[in-house]
Amino acid sequence: MTAISDAIEVIRKTEFDADQLIEDSKNEYVKLIEESKIKSNEMLEEAKKSAKEEAKSIISNTEAKAKEEAKTIIANADTQVKSVKSASMAKVDEASSFIVENIL
Repeated sequence: MTAISDAIEVIRKTEFDADQLIEDSKNEYVKLIEESKIKSNEMLEEAKKSAKEEAKSIISNTEAKAKEEAKTIIANADTQVKSVKSASMAKVDEASSFIVENIL
């Protein structure tokens, strides 16, 4: 009778240990899920931060290039304005001489 009683006790202990193992596994599973969520949120925030920094850098570089191009365009326009003005002034002198000759 003792052997059966001991066997039943061993079975109960084994069942208890199995239940405890299942409970521990569930707790570990929940813990791992929570840690994974936290880690994925951290990674997402880091990716957002990195993307914002890259966007700022791209915008800054594009603005710098645009400013340089604008300077070149302005310089070319100034050169053309001076050329047109110079040509116009030469025509003014010629027109003035023509008017003076025809009036007098």
